[in-house]
Amino acid sequence: MPLIPEVLEFADELTEIRRDIHAHPELGFEERRTADIVAQKLKEYGCEVHRGLATTGVVGTIRRGNSLRSVGLRADMDCLPMQELNEFAHRSTDDGKMHGCGHDGHTTMLLGAARYLCKTRNFDGTVHFIFQPGEEGFGGGRVMVEEGLFEKFPCDAVFAMHNRPGIPVGQMATRPGPLLAASDRFDIRVKGAGTHAAHPHSGNDPFVIGSEIVLALQTIPARNIDPNDAAVISVGFMRGGSAYNVIPDELHIGGTARSFRPEVRDTIERRIGEVARGIAAAHSAEVEFAYRRGYPPTINHAAETEFAAEVAAEICGEDNVTCTIAPSLGGEDFSYMLRARPGAMLWLGNGPGEGGCFLHNARYDFNDSALPVGVSFFARLAERFLEKTNP
Repeated sequence: MPLIPEVLEFADELTEIRRDIHAHPELGFEERRTADIVAQKLKEYGCEVHRGLATTGVVGTIRRGNSLRSVGLRADMDCLPMQELNEFAHRSTDDGKMHGCGHDGHTTMLLGAARYLCKTRNFDGTVHFIFQPGEEGFGGGRVMVEEGLFEKFPCDAVFAMHNRPGIPVGQMATRPGPLLAASDRFDIRVKGAGTHAAHPHSGNDPFVIGSEIVLALQTIPARNIDPNDAAVISVGFMRGGSAYNVIPDELHIGGTARSFRPEVRDTIERRIGEVARGIAAAHSAEVEFAYRRGYPPTINHAAETEFAAEVAAEICGEDNVTCTIAPSLGGEDFSYMLRARPGAMLWLGNGPGEGGCFLHNARYDFNDSALPVGVSFFARLAERFLEKTNP
């Protein structure tokens, strides 16, 4: 694997940074310690440092030569609100918070690229290192764009990586077009009539109604959506009741819906409401329904995806890069940046993903051996995009 030799020389330091960030996770828009580390390192490396976008966002900038071309490289900084079950030395020191998605690794790789590019400056143009807060459900990418990210830091294109357990370290994957899905949330509140559990005929059981709704929701992707379109409706919780022998008045059902095309998204929203209201009406009950649209689909631009894949092949070898990976029904707020500027996101291999090591698992950990791969990719991508031979 032709990694950049200079990157390997400071790989141990990268591991220390990554593990320190992992041990001190911070939720969206609360990444003050992480942002301080990022800003301090960027300044130490020789970047211009800008803070304050989206509350805790940090942007580092380096310029060389006379070219007006510019490229943005993005990493996310926040953690997840979950309890870590790992027992290694760098496990989370804050109960209920965990870097369960690898943003500690993403942040560290972008810092490593900044260190290398600040030292070598083998390019002609401007590189913006974008450290984004609040990816995990807060829409930090959207906020940065709305607050003028690309007006303040113009980018001809923007690129990002996300680690992917299940892909071997040293391999990368991407695809033009949809890579990740739109991510929406819904709430259904079933209004029944509470009663003693021994006398269900005296009330109207919201659990029976809710159970029928949950099962019926699965017919929407199966029977209302073209089989050629990917879509998922998943219920995340059913909340109601407080005692073993009491049928409650109300049940709250919450979940997520994922899709790629706007028409499918519209159908899902409409049909969830129709199904919930219809089943409730059949039981002489009522429902309150709310649908909240979240991240749009992450859609890679064709030319930028092809370019990024060529750079990945230079780092990993052609046999270790695929441009035909299947889309994922996961969501990403890098989608907002790709709506504002051309660019692409790629998957970075994080290893087998066995033993509970998949994303959002309580025993997940970013694979430190992937750090030099990601740093080398980011650095080489900036060099190639801003090659001195470009007009």
